[in-house]
Amino acid sequence: MTSQPTMTKAGHGPEDPGGSGGPGEPDGGLHAGLKNRHLSMIAIGGVIGAGLFVGSSSGIATAGPGILLSYALVGTMVVLVMRMLGEMSAANPTSGSFSAHADRALGRWAGFSIGWLYWFFWVVVLAIEATAGAVILESWIPAVPQWGWALIVMLVLTATNLASVGSYGEFEFWFAGIKVVAIGAFIVIGGLAVFGALPGADTESAGLGNLTDHGGFLPNGPGSILTGILLVVFSFMGSEIATLAAGESENPQRAITKSTNSVIWRIGVFYLGSIFVVVTLLPWDSEAIQKDGSYVAALNSLGIPNAGEIMKFIVLTSVLSCLNSGLYTASRMAFSLGRRGDAPKSFARTTGRGVPMTAILASVAFGFVAVFFNYEFPDSVFLFLVNSSGAVALFVWLVICLSQLRMRKIIERETPEKLVVRMWLYPYLTWATIALIVFVLGYMLTDTEHDGRQTVLLSLLVAAVVVGISLVLEKVRRGKSRLREASDVEQV
Repeated sequence: MTSQPTMTKAGHGPEDPGGSGGPGEPDGGLHAGLKNRHLSMIAIGGVIGAGLFVGSSSGIATAGPGILLSYALVGTMVVLVMRMLGEMSAANPTSGSFSAHADRALGRWAGFSIGWLYWFFWVVVLAIEATAGAVILESWIPAVPQWGWALIVMLVLTATNLASVGSYGEFEFWFAGIKVVAIGAFIVIGGLAVFGALPGADTESAGLGNLTDHGGFLPNGPGSILTGILLVVFSFMGSEIATLAAGESENPQRAITKSTNSVIWRIGVFYLGSIFVVVTLLPWDSEAIQKDGSYVAALNSLGIPNAGEIMKFIVLTSVLSCLNSGLYTASRMAFSLGRRGDAPKSFARTTGRGVPMTAILASVAFGFVAVFFNYEFPDSVFLFLVNSSGAVALFVWLVICLSQLRMRKIIERETPEKLVVRMWLYPYLTWATIALIVFVLGYMLTDTEHDGRQTVLLSLLVAAVVVGISLVLEKVRRGKSRLREASDVEQV
């Protein structure tokens, strides 16, 4: 594989950086088992993480109603990054997505590094989500211990991913569907209550006045918007999953174009819409938001019975969805790395059903190890894993931006007909997005209250180690290549 930023003809071997089977074809040994409805729901559900339900309360407490601006700024950043990724992925759909694009645009070291960092992020997420799901399930059925539920959840979803990509798609279709319906219903019911149009609901505390009546729109000052960004930015991770999954659909280019074009309304409705409902139903400084969680508190304020249990079910669904997609995403990234010669060759082998079994088992094995660390060493080893993977989302988005700067010129020069999705105001918005991401990373270094500095420093440490490994491996490969060339010359 070459590290030069040139487009190559699609192939099926490690020499193909993208690993794409071409538009409309499965990626290598993978099967085109995802239907249009699967891709549509994966794209919609991908932006709705469990963090939206369980993490928004801390953001509201920090920034007040101004948290809407934090979500809007991060949402704008994600929309721009997804537009860049959509441009590259529509031109070359592949299971490696941004890692394969970085490989072509920036060099082999970049594709190797960001691919393994992304894999690391998701296998750590597996442990976090498995534990979160186990806590909820144990509260319902305490006869099974928490570790037992974590094991059961991981095994079931591993079996689902091993069965076929269609099984993953079907599970994710229903998981994501429940999330979408739940948030949609929450927005409609809450919106009616805010404007006093919900019959039989107690709406005395609801109203647009909650946006300004309790210390103003920014009760903790303008700086709280930036702090809010640090608290909400990671709940957006997952938007890029649709571009990885598109490689196993019947029409990858169409799926990527559709998901890229719809990301604006998805973020606008599900994130900004639902948070707007929360901060208008209740005063931002309501004790219930911190005690019960923002969504449960909002439902309780309307007198909806069993609001807590309803939200537990929705959060559990989100957790299972995240687990399902996390295992799928990690395994496909490992598969792509194997195809490009940056991971063991066994990772690139698929079963007769088009499933990269070794890549899945390797990913879930690390996930099980991380779950073990979570139970045995939660404040040392596992805390290190979480913090050292915490800034990977921002690293991924930054690499996507840098890759797009170069890939745009390559596509225009070699295959302009594939430029069906275009980044707006290129290259100015790309550079503006890069500046915003760098600014967020820099601001995190000043944050000691929410562990922002520790997260960035540990993530940078891990990233430096991975980049170092990639450079050493590349040097070894070049040495072997020169030896082969010298041997060939001697034989001649």
